Amino acid sequence: MSERPEEPNQASDAESLLPIDEHVEEGHDAEGRKVRHRGIYLLPNLFTTANLFAGFYSIINSMSAQAALSAGDSANASKYFAFAAIAIFVAMVLDGLDGRVARMTNTQSAFGAEYDSLSDMVAFGVAPALLAFGWALGDMGKVGWMVAFIYVAGAALRLARFNTQVGTADKRYFIGLASPAAAGVVAGIVWAFSDYGIQGSKMSFLVALMVAAAGMLMVSNIKYNSFKELDLKGRVPFVAILAVVLVFAVVFSDPPRILLLVFLAYAASGPVQYLLHLRRHKNVE
Repeated sequence: MSERPEEPNQASDAESLLPIDEHVEEGHDAEGRKVRHRGIYLLPNLFTTANLFAGFYSIINSMSAQAALSAGDSANASKYFAFAAIAIFVAMVLDGLDGRVARMTNTQSAFGAEYDSLSDMVAFGVAPALLAFGWALGDMGKVGWMVAFIYVAGAALRLARFNTQVGTADKRYFIGLASPAAAGVVAGIVWAFSDYGIQGSKMSFLVALMVAAAGMLMVSNIKYNSFKELDLKGRVPFVAILAVVLVFAVVFSDPPRILLLVFLAYAASGPVQYLLHLRRHKNVE
């Protein structure tokens, strides 16, 4: 007589194949006791997922721009390059929001930190490199893709180093250029010049220098102000709101050029401060 399998075992086996509450994360409560949490926080990870999607959307548009260039359609190519660059700037906003939302709602987690880094690698590592390669570096052959790889490797190393120094580094400063700022430089260059219909092939060498410099700055030991000491929850003078309105007005008057200037100035601020520090130290000696 043959025996039929029990129904509960079948249900258990089926559930084991599905990603239902399988993530268990250990942490500590307010009293220092070890606790185990099942599942993930939804709200901050929604912003991280949107950040990942923006990076993916940028890559898709870079590919569409390359296809348009191959077909001789420079007008559509410029449009797709602009969309790809804008998506990277949108990813920056979302990347800033997910961390702040997690801290404001007390929903930080190790899972969220790792997911954020992986999303940043796509949005601020791979997407800007492919954007620069499709617009200008592809015409340089092997030199072009090597420069693009230098940027991607710099972003990966920068994110890995940041993750290992979270608990020990001075929160007032970033060690090396942050990957969103480096992506802002690359995306800003493409957006600012392609918006005028300028072909990247005419300035490949300059773009290669900027992309390689951004990649090297990410893995440097140069300090950059993180602006994390700004208190956004406290009261501020009324004139501060007027200043914010003025900043928005200036940025939206010419987004491609203004954003490029802002991120170029921030990228240059680290080396300038480093040189000034060396000069003061030399004068003291």
